[in-house]
Amino acid sequence: MTPPPTTGANSSQTPAAVSASHLAAAVLLFPTFLVGVVGNGLYLWVLGLKMRMTVITLWFLHLVSCYLLFTLLIPFFIISLLMGFPWVFGTVMCKILNICISVGMFSSVFLLTFIILDCYTLTHHPIWSRNHRSVTWARKLVVGVWLTSFGLSAPYLAFRETPMVHTGRTTCINNYTLSGDWNGAKPQKLGRWVHLAIFMVRFLLGFFLPFCTIAGCYVRVGLKMKEKKLAWAGKLFKVMVAAVVSFFLGWLPYHLHHGLKLYKLSPGILCAVLVSHV
Repeated sequence: MTPPPTTGANSSQTPAAVSASHLAAAVLLFPTFLVGVVGNGLYLWVLGLKMRMTVITLWFLHLVSCYLLFTLLIPFFIISLLMGFPWVFGTVMCKILNICISVGMFSSVFLLTFIILDCYTLTHHPIWSRNHRSVTWARKLVVGVWLTSFGLSAPYLAFRETPMVHTGRTTCINNYTLSGDWNGAKPQKLGRWVHLAIFMVRFLLGFFLPFCTIAGCYVRVGLKMKEKKLAWAGKLFKVMVAAVVSFFLGWLPYHLHHGLKLYKLSPGILCAVLVSHV
């Protein structure tokens, strides 16, 4: 969100109702944090110390690391919920927290895509895989995934700020205008275009293209298994369908939410861009 610091949203809820809803959300997040830290920590311990390092092990080791990164950020949101959403951790933590969230999102999506591409390569290009597929090769790809994710998330170092709204609360929000003039017409127009560009990059690279890749590879792998008439091909196909559906349902609401926020701020710009691509 990029509202000027002088504006605020009115709520029809009473303070008691808001506090109750925040408390309920915090109560739900706390066991999620505990289970996530313990579960992902155990997975990392097993993958990193108890299993032989293979390409598949390496993929999942870093994928679980992304999930653990998400989990470790939950306490910041719990504290914000219990305090009524003021930002009390300072500007530096505002930037770092959002970079970590963005890096975790891109890295997990990219790693899932590489896992599926690896599976596709094993089934359709076994000779190439036998000659080129190695842990060293996979490590280079993993390093590339983390560096690319950080590069795509680095703009938050500039965009994320902690202005004070009219109620006297400090918030952690995006300032796409890169200017102190939040209310100026020209900065706001520039900010809407920058916001649109950021959204399109995140949607295309963080959801649409990976989803198409995952779905396409799963279809090809499933057809290959059916062609070979393997006894377990039917079960594998069901697992593949579940994986594609879970990826779609897991990430679509996130990008849909941000798309709706962008549409609310600048419907004309978003519609113009969508029409130009039809």
